[in-house]
Amino acid sequence: MTIPPRSWLFIPGDSPRKLAKARETGADAVIIDLEDAVAPGAKDQGRAVTADWLAREPRTAQPVWVRINAVDTGLWHDDLVAIVAASASQANLGGIMVPKAEGPAQIAQISDAIGALEQAHGLPPGNIRMIALVSETARAAVTIPAYCHAPLPRLAGITWGAEDLGAVLGVTRKRDSRGRWTDAFRLVRAQTLLVAHAVECWAIETLHADFRDEAGLAQAASEAAADGFAGMLAIHPAQVAVINRAFAPDDAALAEARAIVAAFSANPGAGTLQIDGRMIDQPHLRQARALLGLG
Repeated sequence: MTIPPRSWLFIPGDSPRKLAKARETGADAVIIDLEDAVAPGAKDQGRAVTADWLAREPRTAQPVWVRINAVDTGLWHDDLVAIVAASASQANLGGIMVPKAEGPAQIAQISDAIGALEQAHGLPPGNIRMIALVSETARAAVTIPAYCHAPLPRLAGITWGAEDLGAVLGVTRKRDSRGRWTDAFRLVRAQTLLVAHAVECWAIETLHADFRDEAGLAQAASEAAADGFAGMLAIHPAQVAVINRAFAPDDAALAEARAIVAAFSANPGAGTLQIDGRMIDQPHLRQARALLGLG
């Protein structure tokens, strides 16, 4: 897998003004949002505005994803029809984010629909990938481990969210007095991280809701990177640079990764090597290759 995006910026799908600035944000990936960012009465307008933007926007190195509406709204298939058709000529669509994903069966259902649309528009099978947002309802949250046992070749990433889950649970707090996630949210976060690594897709950290809190965001992003997340969601362009810095490997880490890859290349039959007094084995090699974008 290629180097994952560090920052994933949500942009309202019904705002031509904000869509026009998507390329200027510095985000590694943008998520055009047809769900929470679009009011119930503006869903058709949001879908049309997004489709028009996708049809006109030339492909760049910045991946474009679209968050469709949840399955239980009945709007998701219309979203797919519009955005796949609009993006077919430009091949501009990186993938689909599925909100309130209630388990692998629902992801497979949407994947089948995407496959039919790919075929209808002459796109290569599997061209459009998926990210599952796995924690926005209690039912969704308890299905996270099930992703380990489901063949979902389109699945590129797993992420989680605290706001919707908190509303469902009726919590009066999501963090404790020390600023740490409380038990339910900590469990969901840990399972998201572990399952994403288990199925070899991107683990994407949830957003930091207060976009004015740069210090809090910097801490959250640094901790997410240190814990093994590949990137982090953002809700405001001001958050992008902070997230990108937190997830960017420093020169020392890159130099060490190159040294590990070089050492194993020079000793292809070795299981364990010694570099600068440290014992390095195959997990270190896999981590180094991933850091360098070597798969």
